[in-house]
Amino acid sequence: MTALLADREIERLLALHPKGYDLSLDRVRRLLERLGNPQLRLPPVIHIAGTNGKGSAAAFARALLEEAGYRVHVHTSPHLVNWHERYRLAAEGGGRLVDDALLAGTIGRVAEANQGETITVFEILTAATFLLFSEHPADAAIIEVGLGGRFDATNVIPDPAVSLIMPVSLDHEAYLGDRVELIAAEKAGIIKPGRPVVVGAQEAEAAQAVLVETAERLGSPVTVYGQDFLAYEENGRMVYQDGDGLMDLPPPILPGRHQYANAAAAIAAVRAAGFEIDADAAGRAMRNVYWPGRMQRLQKGRLAELAPEGAEIWLDGGHNPGAGLVVAEALVEQEERQPRPLFLISGMINTKDQTGYFKAFVGMARHVFAVPVSLSDAGVPNTELAIRAQEAGLSAEPVASVANALMLLRDTWDEREPAPRILIGGSLYLAGAVLADNGTPPT
Repeated sequence: MTALLADREIERLLALHPKGYDLSLDRVRRLLERLGNPQLRLPPVIHIAGTNGKGSAAAFARALLEEAGYRVHVHTSPHLVNWHERYRLAAEGGGRLVDDALLAGTIGRVAEANQGETITVFEILTAATFLLFSEHPADAAIIEVGLGGRFDATNVIPDPAVSLIMPVSLDHEAYLGDRVELIAAEKAGIIKPGRPVVVGAQEAEAAQAVLVETAERLGSPVTVYGQDFLAYEENGRMVYQDGDGLMDLPPPILPGRHQYANAAAAIAAVRAAGFEIDADAAGRAMRNVYWPGRMQRLQKGRLAELAPEGAEIWLDGGHNPGAGLVVAEALVEQEERQPRPLFLISGMINTKDQTGYFKAFVGMARHVFAVPVSLSDAGVPNTELAIRAQEAGLSAEPVASVANALMLLRDTWDEREPAPRILIGGSLYLAGAVLADNGTPPT
């Protein structure tokens, strides 16, 4: 019965309104006006855009603020298993996912205010975010952009405490453009005149140039990774450095060296937003940060039990070439610590560069099991996805499901070899389905 009320309300809206995105701010502004403009009654907002790393940055920012004693609302998208994951309300001792009846009632109020006019469901859900966050006390609100930035429904916040822009790379080209500088320009749309901006680690110099130029043109104080702040590993620790000095911290519990840069961006953003974060609080945050579906270790559960004995299973929702590279790097780190043969169980949707994603694992993965993504109408058929993996230079075959792939590995495994390392990934839809089927949904 969990989430039944809210799910019913959202499914009703999905049947009434068009799916997908219609990039404009006019509809959401009209709706928010009818609701009394709740976006103007929010606590200080940390607004996060970027192609990759938005969710990790939001998780780090939440951990930093809560470990420092602040109460924090968090909005992220998409969800993995349950719509409620998008809304975390502040509470003493740490936020909690929104109550089912409260979410259903809030969405119902928003839908009633819309009066049946043309709108997207994401815009309704974004308006519900602002209404929820305005009606419950908090010290800060972390709000993640859904798509792009300039015309994203969240971009009606006039004066964020800080705009944080994480790594920009090619994704959603049909909406945002086919060159990284065009995509960066869309992400830069969340920058507001005179308000602080933090630019996370950028692989593309062209993207960083667009972000910095936009901030300077708008008179927005800008802090840039690698210039004004950075993080690095030293003697098994994470060292964060900015204009105020050094913090010697434990390494982030989230796997992968890229998480050092993500954590650093969150620290810089939280500080730029005006919150005091000392080394003790930051250290606790590095140890306690939680972000499911992104290099998440599956150690128990219904699916995990189907794998070869002793297998190491990782789940990651990264779904574009940039995400493939950082996941591959994280797996290289695991290989350096303990060598194991690597297998991929992959499902993807047809708006992503599947071959580009798989290229990151050439020379690493022994074999790819391509599976369908049943939760999305845009899922790539497993036979076609196997071909995309082969085009990237990998050995691949289609199988019916993640469970089938795990059992096939188990039944054919040569026990003279080390137990395999398995990455299940390529889609957030797939990650959500795996967490649900495994019996370990986010909490």
